[in-house]
Order: sequence, then structure tokens, then C-alpha cells
Amino acid sequence: MRFPIWVRPVLFILALLALWQIAIDLHPGQLLPGPIAVFAATGELLQHGLLLKHVVASLFRVTWGFVLASITAIPLGLILGWYRRGEWAFNPLVQVFRPISPLAWIPIAILWFGIGDLSSIFLIFVGSFFPLLLTAMSAVQNIPAVYINAGSNFGLSSSDFVARVIYPAVAPRLLVGMRITLGIAWLVVVAAEMIAVNSGLGFLIVDARNAGNRYDLVVAGMLIIGIIGLLLDLGMRSIGRIKYFQWGD
Repeated sequence: MRFPIWVRPVLFILALLALWQIAIDLHPGQLLPGPIAVFAATGELLQHGLLLKHVVASLFRVTWGFVLASITAIPLGLILGWYRRGEWAFNPLVQVFRPISPLAWIPIAILWFGIGDLSSIFLIFVGSFFPLLLTAMSAVQNIPAVYINAGSNFGLSSSDFVARVIYPAVAPRLLVGMRITLGIAWLVVVAAEMIAVNSGLGFLIVDARNAGNRYDLVVAGMLIIGIIGLLLDLGMRSIGRIKYFQWGD
């Protein structure tokens, strides 16, 4: 009898949860809570309406930071990748700022924007901007020359050349870069919320630790972060399967 493809991962996760609970029962003095306590803590968050509040706050910041980075970094990267002189002029500046961790900008973000959403959005923007910029530059530079020559030989107008040659060539690579960058943005928002705001999943973890060492809430917050990150990645992968974003369509 063959099981659906999703059965094995589910069984594996259930086995891990069972082993986790058994380990906690054998060593009850450990600070790490078991899955039963974590699920109970998640129910507590749901009951008081805190889970939805923190999830919405985190997703709001990620959405704005990621979208703002996308609409600025991708067009700029495409331009710099196409016009090599522009790349030569801006590349040293990009290489200086690119290795700086987004978290290193926290003091400046607080100084500029204070404690609140704008600080977190700025940090997500910084963390997303350079990966998207470099992805767009690389996507343009790796367009096969045969496609560019073919578009030129057919005498396509500028708009047709972009729509029928450049866009189909760079779209798959851009989607991969956006998928990876969205994961980075999700990591940054959790870290930023531990310092620069008073809501969100990152804040939930820190607040639970400070409020009498509620490690059941801490682990619940960690699992929720992982699940949402997985859902975001699945969402980006599903976009990549849309025919409009594939080569030659």
C-alpha cells in the first residue's frame, strides 16, 4: 500500500515530537519544555489574542521592508547590470556596505526612526536591498548573448526587447533571489523585534523570557517563526511555478 507523499514527513515529525516528550519526561528538571507544554502555551496565546497580534505585526514589517527593497533594488540592479560603466562606478560602494550585518544598523535605525515599526522596516530594507541588487545585476549579466543578438537582429523596439528578451531571461533567477532574500528578511525582523519594537514574534520571545522565564512561550514563538518562514518559502516557490514567470511564456 502506497501512502501519499506528505505522510512520511508527518510521521517523522510526530516521531520527533514523541522522542522530545519522552526525553523531557525522563529528565523533568530541564528548563526546556516538552511539546505538550509548548502546545498549551500556543493555546494560551491564541486564547488571549496575542498570537495573531504578534504574527500580524511581524508580517506587516516584513512585507513593507521587502517590498520597498524589491522596488528599489531590482530596477537599480537591472540597470547597473546592463550598463557596465554604472556597475564600475557603484560596485565599490556596494561591496563596502554589503558585508555589514543589518543588525549593525540598529543604533542608527533607532536614532533616525525611534522605537517602532519604521526602525524594523528600515532594518529589513537594508537586509534585503543588497541581495536583491546583486541578484538583479547577475541575472542581466548572465543573459546568453545569443538571445540579445537575436532580439537586436529582429529589430525589436526597446519595450519589446525588455518584454520579450530581458524579462523572460531574468525572471527565473530573480524569483530565486527573492525567495532567498525573503528568508533573510524574516530572520532580520525577528532579531530587530528583540530590540527596536514592543510587538512581534521577536518581542514575544524576549518578553516571555523576561516574564518569569516562560520558556514554553519562548519555544512556542520559535516554532511559530519556523512555520511561518516555511509558509513564506512555499508561497514564493508557488509563484515560481506560475507560467507567466517562466522562460519563453
